[in-house]
Amino acid sequence: MTDALAELSEVSVNFRAPGGSVFNRARVHALTKADVSIAPGETLGVVGESGCGKSTLVKVLVGLQQPTGGTVRLGGRDIWAMRTAERRRHIGRLVGMVFQDPATSLNRRLSVEQIIGDPLDVQRWRTPVERRARVSELMDLVGLPASARDALPGQMSGGQRQRVAIARALALEPPLLVADEPTSALDVSVRAQILNLLLDLRTRLGLAMVFVSHDLQTVRRVSDRIVTMYLGRVVEEMPAARIRRGRHPYTQALFSAAPGLLNPMRPIPLSGPVPSAVNPPSGCPFRTRCWRATDVCATEMPPYATDTADPADRYRCFHPVTEPADLPHAGVSAPGAGQSAQEHP
Repeated sequence: MTDALAELSEVSVNFRAPGGSVFNRARVHALTKADVSIAPGETLGVVGESGCGKSTLVKVLVGLQQPTGGTVRLGGRDIWAMRTAERRRHIGRLVGMVFQDPATSLNRRLSVEQIIGDPLDVQRWRTPVERRARVSELMDLVGLPASARDALPGQMSGGQRQRVAIARALALEPPLLVADEPTSALDVSVRAQILNLLLDLRTRLGLAMVFVSHDLQTVRRVSDRIVTMYLGRVVEEMPAARIRRGRHPYTQALFSAAPGLLNPMRPIPLSGPVPSAVNPPSGCPFRTRCWRATDVCATEMPPYATDTADPADRYRCFHPVTEPADLPHAGVSAPGAGQSAQEHP
């Protein structure tokens, strides 16, 4: 996509395995040849179980993690081909980041005014008087009272702290907002408020957004497209409206584990060994738990295929789910089954 606001091409990230030494060459394959793009004004949802590489993908996108392979472009420019100072300025003006837990992402020693104004000071945005006015504008934008200007994060509720984090992310008017599990650390009673705030800001400001969450129903609600990840790989990308008709077996298993009152889906049990990111299986990484796997699945990673019903849906599977008969039959499971797609770390 030449008009993409952000684009990851064949991006991989490898880490030294925990507890390793200079003599231990074991590596964690956190991200493997990921291809993702975000168009201006679009919301991309990223889903998958814990440890699938969602947060690593986000860190690469915002320049917090340098990839070991591939290219990351923001605004049409390769950010890792830039000098450090230039890269920081470029990313800071194009991307705002909202982290999962506002209790740890905000400096507890700084006031709300200092936290929100920090990006403005770092980027030397206009004059000090205009920066102060911008802080007031941002506080009003996210629904914070003027009386909270001198408050410390510890004096605020979880929802208020997340509003501060959102205001800070929007300080420089970035065209892209990245939200990594923005509601998971909040009480249930305030999650809807923060989610509605993000949706309202997206509409009012024309923001593009990357929304990462375990809650598939929430991602479905807020997103235009959804990317499904498994063991560091993007296995399917589809319009959000087609999530119930995902072609990859893992997408079906993941969605079946999401609770829902309207048209609930029978949970799909997964059997077989959970693969390791240190020593991933050959071929398709999901094959060790997939009920449709055959010998060909172990030979190579399936190439992208396109759904004939919707060319916007692309998946990596030799045996896609195309009809209800392709799903596991009720009551039939292999030894060790009964673990849903959300239960594995």
